[in-house]
Amino acid sequence: MASLEEPSGELDGSLATLEKFLGFLGFCHCTIPRATLSWITFSLLAIALPLFSILFPGCGPGCDKIEIQAFELEILVSRALVAAVSLLCVSRNLRKYGIRKALFVDRSHGHIAQFRSQSFLVWFLHGLGYVFLLKAAREIPRLIYLHHGSLFFSMILFFVRLIAWSYTTLVFLSGCALFHLVGSLQVIHFENYGKFLEQDLDVSVYIEEHMNLVYDLSKISHSFRVFLLLEFLVVLSIVQLVGIILCLNAASRISHRAQSLGSVASRWHALVTCTSNDGFMSGAIDNAGDIEFRFPVSYSESDMESSDYMPLPSSTQISSSTSSYHKRQAFVTYVQSNTGGLTLFGWVVDRMLINTVFFSELSLVFFVLGKTITVTVR
Repeated sequence: MASLEEPSGELDGSLATLEKFLGFLGFCHCTIPRATLSWITFSLLAIALPLFSILFPGCGPGCDKIEIQAFELEILVSRALVAAVSLLCVSRNLRKYGIRKALFVDRSHGHIAQFRSQSFLVWFLHGLGYVFLLKAAREIPRLIYLHHGSLFFSMILFFVRLIAWSYTTLVFLSGCALFHLVGSLQVIHFENYGKFLEQDLDVSVYIEEHMNLVYDLSKISHSFRVFLLLEFLVVLSIVQLVGIILCLNAASRISHRAQSLGSVASRWHALVTCTSNDGFMSGAIDNAGDIEFRFPVSYSESDMESSDYMPLPSSTQISSSTSSYHKRQAFVTYVQSNTGGLTLFGWVVDRMLINTVFFSELSLVFFVLGKTITVTVR
């Protein structure tokens, strides 16, 4: 009991740290004053300060102020829009479900150590630090080119831009990283489902567990569908590109694991059927708890790695009647007919959809280039 309580306490500490971090960024809207303060801070740092730094200062000689302002206003609108949707989606989930239910870690089936390793604060802050340095390096040439009279005023604008950009980037990437964390934890649930089949339980228990997984996927899809759709439509900076890569990676992994459960259930059914002994008395199924039945499942992210080899149990005898066979067959048919996956307004976000979107955009780019670039042959 002490060994289970220790990882559980460590998990609670990790979740509390994550909740404090999200509350510091203004994602905690549990009370009206905190929600009001969060949106006031967002309006000031994500809209007012960047707008001031774009419209107020003058322009150095040799630059077109109107073109620069129009371009930067488009960037500002897209950056503020995705940050606002991220703030709205994450704060709504935290207020409605709490940090545990928002991450779906209550149904861990004893695999607390796996969830404990999914903390993303360290690598998230490290990555943000590198991006911050790149942004600062980019703003220095801008400070030299677009000088604003006095050096003091130029330095003020420099820090205003950095603070505003850092805040909106933190809010946006926090939503992306949280979705990626939810996806990683959900992948663990699907991977543990193969181990769950090792237990000698009634088929109805397996069906109920699969229904819970599908229900969780529908909740995740519903909670983040607006956020994901906006990322598909608004990508105007490297930071937004990084965010959409994080989200699409998590979504495709979830869908891939959900769609692979059909083959997992089929192999489980085949192993149980092939290793059964028709002469074994039907009452032995009650003592199946003493039988060691391993169901090794090897998941692979790469198509080059084989995951089809599953050694048959050597000394295992499992009773299988006609009734249990039909139950297992019905279970396999149910899983294969309900593959599911993470959906975006009915569209399953899997590798096929990502490839379709990528090549469609690539074709559009080549079409535009073909209409704009001309080659003169003499």
